[in-house]
Amino acid sequence: MIPHVKHLPANERRAVTVETVIKLAAERNPSDITTAAIAERMGLTQGAVFRHFPNKDAILQAVIEWVAERLLFLVDKAARAAPSPLAALEAMFMAHVNFIIEHPGIPRILFGEMQHAGETIPKRIAQTLTHRYRERLHRLIERGKTNKELDANLDREAAAFLFIGMIQGLVMQSLLANDVGRIMHDAPRVFAIFRQGIRNTQ
Repeated sequence: MIPHVKHLPANERRAVTVETVIKLAAERNPSDITTAAIAERMGLTQGAVFRHFPNKDAILQAVIEWVAERLLFLVDKAARAAPSPLAALEAMFMAHVNFIIEHPGIPRILFGEMQHAGETIPKRIAQTLTHRYRERLHRLIERGKTNKELDANLDREAAAFLFIGMIQGLVMQSLLANDVGRIMHDAPRVFAIFRQGIRNTQ
């Protein structure tokens, strides 16, 4: 049970519900998480949960919206603090990796949503997140090409896909090994290869 959750204002209780789902997803298959399990972990009745969310799909939508907002905030913050475009790309990469390590349930939820046939609201939110993320990568890559830090012939679209794909691969390997902590060990070495491939060597 989460202490004092019964006495939280409505918006804070919604936030705690999102946090609870993410934590539960780190422990079990997200598709097996029921509203009863969410309510039990929060120390509430299902009725209390339903006062803030009409159904489980609405809870999942709120989770994906939180992920999108939080992840973009963190990578933007990391990029702003970096001294150059290439350093910003690395800072974004490591910020994203740290976000996953801190919230291991998130990739389980996202991968689960991607397996659904057809369009769903959470899937559309995830698609929008990916699009906005790639736009940030494109801008950094173009800045790096302009200041001659990155290869002038670098395909920004392919580089952005590879950047995101590296993170997805690290996550998949950690899930297979049941060891999310290995991402922190592997991520710097993986990015070092990416850096070598995109930087201007002339």
